[in-house]
Amino acid sequence: MSTRYPFTAVVGMDDLRLALLLNAVSPAVGGVLVRGEKGTAKSTAVRALAELLPEVPVVAGCRFSCDPASPDPGCPDGPHGDAPGTARPARMVELPVGASEDRLVGALDIEKALAEGVKAFEPGLLAAAHRGILYVDEVNLLSDHLIDHLLDAAAMGASHVEREGVSVRHAARFLLVGTMNPEEGELRPQLLDRFGLTVEVAASRDPEQRVEVVRRRLAFEDDPAAFAAHWAARRPPCASGSSPRGRCCRG
Repeated sequence: MSTRYPFTAVVGMDDLRLALLLNAVSPAVGGVLVRGEKGTAKSTAVRALAELLPEVPVVAGCRFSCDPASPDPGCPDGPHGDAPGTARPARMVELPVGASEDRLVGALDIEKALAEGVKAFEPGLLAAAHRGILYVDEVNLLSDHLIDHLLDAAAMGASHVEREGVSVRHAARFLLVGTMNPEEGELRPQLLDRFGLTVEVAASRDPEQRVEVVRRRLAFEDDPAAFAAHWAARRPPCASGSSPRGRCCRG
């Protein structure tokens, strides 16, 4: 597994880091929409967030990430009863702009249908993102039919799938994070309302800060593991209370 750029090594972007940390601490905040031009470290910061999240307790073997302390009674892989629990790293699932509807919500498991002659459900990205992060880069370019499924899941905390005679309902509660370049078009108002916070980011014009960005990036590319280890013990600057907070919320 490749080493991700450390969250604590991101230069500047205080508002963005604060918004991401607030949602990591309390997902009830409602997610983050990050607006900014290309090359402003939007995706880098978002992908780095997953490394800061604690492990997630799950029912062993459950494809829908049920919590062993309170398993979903309607889980398609259940009932779980006294199934043993385990822990896994928090997931950050990326939804590609060009993904199909089946990839997002799930579909009939063709391999099992052909091999065993039974109808079975193959979970999609909404199931994989349950109790984790669902990240959409260029969210403003997402197809309308995918947006509709995202809106339904975000509103209900569950996904209902009707495919090829298979009817499935599973939990789908996740932290929704989207990034976009406003120059490529705006976001549908219905989806915009699903984000609790919106952050505007821009490239720094400070020469010293720009030099530091390049210096850290080169150090990371030279030895990713050593660079990550160096920054692992550093507290995120925006968690110390010293960063400005006035531009994180949409009012």
